[in-house]
Amino acid sequence: MATERFTFEGQDGLRLAAQLDLPDGPVLATALFAHCFTCGKDIAAARRIAGRLSAMGIAVLRFDFTGLGHSEGEFENTTFSSNVADLVAAARALDARGLSPDLLIGHSLGGAAVLRAAAQIPSVRAVATLGAPFDPGHVTHNFGGALERITTDGVAEVSLGGRPVRIGKGFVEDISNASLTEAIGHLGKALLVLHAPRDAVVGIENAAQIFQAARHPKSFVTLDEADHLISRPADAEYAAEVIAAWARRYLDLRPPAPPPGVPEGIIRVAEADPDGFLQDVSSGPKHHALADEPLAYGGTDRGMSPYGFLAAGLGACTSMTIRMYARRKGWDLDHVSVDVSHDKMHAQDANAGVTPRIDTFHRLIRLEGDLDDAQRAKLLEIADKCPVHRTLESGAKVVTELANPGARD
Repeated sequence: MATERFTFEGQDGLRLAAQLDLPDGPVLATALFAHCFTCGKDIAAARRIAGRLSAMGIAVLRFDFTGLGHSEGEFENTTFSSNVADLVAAARALDARGLSPDLLIGHSLGGAAVLRAAAQIPSVRAVATLGAPFDPGHVTHNFGGALERITTDGVAEVSLGGRPVRIGKGFVEDISNASLTEAIGHLGKALLVLHAPRDAVVGIENAAQIFQAARHPKSFVTLDEADHLISRPADAEYAAEVIAAWARRYLDLRPPAPPPGVPEGIIRVAEADPDGFLQDVSSGPKHHALADEPLAYGGTDRGMSPYGFLAAGLGACTSMTIRMYARRKGWDLDHVSVDVSHDKMHAQDANAGVTPRIDTFHRLIRLEGDLDDAQRAKLLEIADKCPVHRTLESGAKVVTELANPGARD
């Protein structure tokens, strides 16, 4: 995933800091991400979702709203309406780069903002919200005793998530009068609502109200035990997977046809969790898997191990090769399954005093159907002609080079 930092002009003419996560291949669609209230573009959930979407060919722009993160301005002078206007300005910045947004994603109050902004961004075809309030004024419940000081003094400091934030009277008045009912009812886009039943900041009833107010096509997915900030990596990964799978239905993610004779596509493996071993494995925009290590080896056991993938490749190739031969012969083969195990065993032909260990893959093949002994024996023979089998037996040359020599960031 390539990352580009740039700024664009927000609704007040202030410079807003943005980060554009780009696919390593062609850009098949573009998403615009609105972060949660007083958070920022670099919150863990935003980074995880952006990384997953970029792996499937979707460019993702995330930016800091006015007065937050690296953006100019004072947050105390902003309102819910100005946040919506910042979103529209971000969409214009993408338009100028030929990346008109197809998908809006909003987290918490950012979810309310994308629901309001969608009507002003004609290119958008789908909207996803995470932990969004149905009533934007819901956010004032977190101000506690400061709400009265905001009303009387015009501004007051509020502690949100352990961070002091100055909130202005204009924000409170604007958000208290904001209603999403009409915007949701006339959304005219596919809608995905994601929410955690135990969200202690924005209750699950908000998701129900958003879903009921929307017209089809609409979908609702629970985030189970996730907290409001979706801070746990497993919860962020799940949300990313759901959004990515759902988006395929509404966005045209077909890659351009490759030139005739080009080799099979690149498998890209990118680190998903620098604190463990979790890896994103992508083959083009449509196919994604996770690689990991077991808990005993310091992993999180959320995907197959590297040797598991190698064994899976051997098993899949074996089954396909058997099916292809039986189909060509017209044999009555109903079903094929292949169990593959991997181990390192002492070489039987080792030199005296030396006991090297070699990798051994054991295949257990099950053939179901009306097959005689001769046919079964032939299919077992054909299994050894599987291309992956031949590669493993003959060995392969691995050529390695550094993609960005001299890079420091």
